[in-house]
Amino acid sequence: MSQNVVKYIRFMYRRLIRAHKTKIRIQRADLPPFLEFGDKMSRAIGEILRRYRRLFLVLFDVIAVAAAYMGTWMLTLQGSDLLGEGMTGMADSVILVDPYKKYFSLMVSSCFFFVSCYVIVYAFMGMYDSLWRYAEIVEFFRFCVASFLAVGAFIIISQIIYTERRIPIAVYLMGAMFASILTLVARLAYRMYRNTKIKSSHSQRRRVLLIGAGDAASMLLHEINRNPSDEMNIICAVDDSPQKVGRSIMGVKIMGTTAQIPELVERCEIETILLCIPTIEEHDKRRILSICSKTNCNLRIMPDIVKLIADGRDLSSRIRDVKVEDLLGREVIEMDPATNTLISGKVVMVTGGGGSIGSELCRQIAAAGPRKLVIVDIYENNAYSIQQELIRCYGSKLDLEVQIASVRDSKKMDLLFSIYRPNLVFHAAAHKHVPLMETSPEEAVKNNVFGTYNVALSAEKYGAERFVLISTDKAVNPTNVMGATKRICEMIVQTIAPTSKTDFVAVRFGNVLGSNGSVLPLFKEQIAEGGPLTVTDPDIVRYFMTIPEAVSLVLQAASMSGKGNIFVLDMGEPVRILDLAENLIKLAGFIPYRDVDIVFTGLRPGEKLFEELTMDEESVHKTANRKIFVGAPLKMDKENFFTHLTTLKEIAYSNDSKKLLAFISEMVPTFNHEC
Repeated sequence: MSQNVVKYIRFMYRRLIRAHKTKIRIQRADLPPFLEFGDKMSRAIGEILRRYRRLFLVLFDVIAVAAAYMGTWMLTLQGSDLLGEGMTGMADSVILVDPYKKYFSLMVSSCFFFVSCYVIVYAFMGMYDSLWRYAEIVEFFRFCVASFLAVGAFIIISQIIYTERRIPIAVYLMGAMFASILTLVARLAYRMYRNTKIKSSHSQRRRVLLIGAGDAASMLLHEINRNPSDEMNIICAVDDSPQKVGRSIMGVKIMGTTAQIPELVERCEIETILLCIPTIEEHDKRRILSICSKTNCNLRIMPDIVKLIADGRDLSSRIRDVKVEDLLGREVIEMDPATNTLISGKVVMVTGGGGSIGSELCRQIAAAGPRKLVIVDIYENNAYSIQQELIRCYGSKLDLEVQIASVRDSKKMDLLFSIYRPNLVFHAAAHKHVPLMETSPEEAVKNNVFGTYNVALSAEKYGAERFVLISTDKAVNPTNVMGATKRICEMIVQTIAPTSKTDFVAVRFGNVLGSNGSVLPLFKEQIAEGGPLTVTDPDIVRYFMTIPEAVSLVLQAASMSGKGNIFVLDMGEPVRILDLAENLIKLAGFIPYRDVDIVFTGLRPGEKLFEELTMDEESVHKTANRKIFVGAPLKMDKENFFTHLTTLKEIAYSNDSKKLLAFISEMVPTFNHEC
């Protein structure tokens, strides 16, 4: 029988261990009868302790304070010369017995008042309402004040009641000291026990290295000590200040500088790196994140403390993953496009208003108070989505019109312009997927080139003040059909602009992070599916910008004068797509090539290793904004250009792809389709 019990206990022990590792709860029905009884008893006792917590704490204080007080009397009576009775020289038995008999009634009665003073004052000061597992300096200070008041109250009461027999001063002092120490140590022991229990129960937390040992790290560690995290186990810290290296911050050792991060990650088995310098300069952030990218750790970053205080939210809940924007290789550009004066009170039309850039344009335009916003898009789902979003945000305050129409339809464009008479036109409608346009070049020409031409002619005909074309860096020395069609669109703008009352400009920028069809959403989908991530070539590089940056550039360009200008953003250094893929895998908490693989598929048709933002033939000069450059309009033969457009349209609608590509090469001499 005993052997069977031992075997069963071993079996349940192994099952409990497996359940802990896999985080599966063992059901009560799985327990044997004697263990089930013990489980019920422990739960019942725990429930009683929780329900009558304050009563048990009061009872403990009564016993502890009474024991401390009576113990003080014992010690005092053993050194009876403190009482001034002159008992020195008497037999030991007399010394040990007579004082107890003489002072017994005083001991008992005064003990009652002593305990009562402590319990009443503690209750009044909220000592039984505090959660001591979260106790801070304020709680301990309040405890000291409560102890001092309790002793003071007892001294006053004893002086009033005990006029014939005085309580020795030693009893006052030692009794107060012992009682306060005993009750305080008990609370501290409980706090340490609870925190130790919590830490041991979270042994599966990720091992974290902190970068920075300043105010932000101190606040984080303080909060984690107060509210232990289920996710983070802070192992060590690094800081570039030589005075801090080798010291500790709230028990966490500062083990080196940022240059030693890879070594410390390996030595301490770090899983997560947390950047705790919210106000760090961008170049320092890039340097540190570059070092961290050499490890296989998950990277996270702490937000600005001032913003946290303003938001009124706790620190640990606002720790975020490092965003891809943090790894752009440059600081995020914030521009003041002065949209209020440009847009306020104007009728604004956005073609392709449901797309990534178009929808963000609509958001910022709506915020600037236009007289009317007209959204034109062929894809009704996107148009409906941005329409509902703007209605939720602005309701009847925004005069909003949404039209489902194709920019290819010149008659419909003419009709819309005749109805709404827009002052400002932002032309974002286009086919932009490079591989798809390679297989359907005629569709790229029909939509991009002649869609732009239709909208531009309508804008000029109906007196629009400004027309802004959304272009791309792929228009520079294009190697693909999409880039070539965008270059022709720029040529349309530059050809019409000199003789038109409408200000025609183009805005050229690189890849937009997170836009529909861009590499970032594709990589995220591939990571979610477990990989692999597909990169065309290990050396391919691209310029990147965020959607807010792109829209800021568009609005800034719209506010600048200069007919036919092509505005270009200073986008910093280009980013290797392979580095972007590896960093995204790390940000997702995986290890590249081990958890998620990366495969190289080769350059796609029309794709080149690097993009350019300007052409050698363009005379680029600075504008009032140091982040924006402008290329002077090219000298073009307007009469021949429109003749070429007519021929291009005929070929495109004949759907002869080979002939079309050959003619595009004639119109765009820099178009090298064989690259």
